[in-house]
Amino acid sequence: MREFCENSEGNAPKTGPAGPPVLILPIPSLAGRPAPPHISISGAASLGPAPENVAFAKDMRMTKLTFGSHPYLLGFEQLERLVERTAKTASEGYPPFNIEATNENSYRITLAVAGFRDEDLAITVEDRQLVVRGRQLEDTTERVFLHRGIAARAFQRCFVLADGVEVAGASLDHGLLNIDLRRSVPETVVQTIRIGRK
Repeated sequence: MREFCENSEGNAPKTGPAGPPVLILPIPSLAGRPAPPHISISGAASLGPAPENVAFAKDMRMTKLTFGSHPYLLGFEQLERLVERTAKTASEGYPPFNIEATNENSYRITLAVAGFRDEDLAITVEDRQLVVRGRQLEDTTERVFLHRGIAARAFQRCFVLADGVEVAGASLDHGLLNIDLRRSVPETVVQTIRIGRK
């Protein structure tokens, strides 16, 4: 094992500043040829391109594709604003809800609104948005709560409706608010545009 601990000149292992021996091993050559360029003189292999050739994320420009900027989507600017406005309220987790497809062209939204009465809830359609609001009236009776864990705060839920989707009805049953939606299938219309001459 001694010949592996000596360098090419036959010297003994060198001792570093901390005391333990430091082995200096030469880079082997292949048939008298120099070592490949990707191996440094210290024997460490290169881990990639030079730093000046590395592209960092902060130097890259990202392009955000929106409805309004897409060349084949015309007139969807209002829909983009609706989606952004709905995304702001989507982080609110109260009340929980389900969305199910009852058949091919109808849906049902179910919200858990335990403790709310009919007069505490309001369902409106505003600018292609289904808005569900709930606000309980303040209890004027004097009550002493030893623990109060039932949520009774106001809420607002928004859902963006596509073209042709309408609210068919709503019902409140056992603390669940059911909102039925119906989608009308438009007829296929082929319109021929005449090209006028000036």
